[in-house]
Amino acid sequence: MVSLLANCVPMSTIAILLILVSATMHAVWNLLSKKCHPHPLFFWVATISGAVLLSPFVWLQPQALAAFPPQVWIYLVATGFCMALYYIGLAGAYRAGDISVAYPLARSSPVIVVFWVTTLMGRGDEVSSWCVAGIVLVVGGCFLIPLHRFGHIHFRHYLNGACVLAFVAAWGTAGYSIIDDEALRLLRQTAPGGASKLTLTLMYGGLQAFCAHCWLSVYMLFQPRRWKTIWPTVRAAGYWPVLAGLIIYLAYAMVLLALAYADNVSYVVGFRQLSIPLGTVAGILFLKEKAYRPKLVGTVVVTIGLLLIAVG
Repeated sequence: MVSLLANCVPMSTIAILLILVSATMHAVWNLLSKKCHPHPLFFWVATISGAVLLSPFVWLQPQALAAFPPQVWIYLVATGFCMALYYIGLAGAYRAGDISVAYPLARSSPVIVVFWVTTLMGRGDEVSSWCVAGIVLVVGGCFLIPLHRFGHIHFRHYLNGACVLAFVAAWGTAGYSIIDDEALRLLRQTAPGGASKLTLTLMYGGLQAFCAHCWLSVYMLFQPRRWKTIWPTVRAAGYWPVLAGLIIYLAYAMVLLALAYADNVSYVVGFRQLSIPLGTVAGILFLKEKAYRPKLVGTVVVTIGLLLIAVG
């Protein structure tokens, strides 16, 4: 089935397998973080855990690290900022509302932003009309997900903490997706130190995690009360932030690697959102969130839209 799907989409079988596994892992760590009522401190611990996990690939390749093009270091600072923004928005959205609302909004909206930005960058000709149709469905589904009843579409339904912060997280996701695609293209072209594609991907993932951790630390500097509660918070959360961090960066390393096997970053960003129905169902089943009809219909519409993007 996977090989058949690969014949229909502008991604190889390897990319599809990587993204399918990554999407499942993504839904799992989001469920873990929601269950812990996360603050940015949760992701502060998670990012350093991910950086430690991938650090051997960084320090065991000193020649490749020294040969990184200067532009890649700029990309790393920028992608770390975007990822920190994503974590801050996601933590706030999960504290403010249901994962079955915040998660689909945070995960589907980046597809729209990435398509718009890549088009402005002159790569819009790589995206088909099916992809555009899928984006239209994604937008329509996003309007339905926060509603409790059909016919109650009003601006005020989207001006709540969960929705606003989910869109903040979405901008962060779009930012690091675009930056990472450009950075990894450059690394694959230059092949610093003769390192393999897989090694460079894992090195980049470890450095990205560390940069995100640094940006979260800067954010925490302006939150002095949270520094005072850091150890009590970490102890209360137990090993969940560490486990989430390991899953986060293993899953994202798979996405970074999949970028090498796809024609356009829009397809990867779109196809990996198959985690959306998984996250919605998990919130309803395991966290006992309300299964409002617009939420379910909106999630289905978004999923269909994302599949159109993938097969486009």
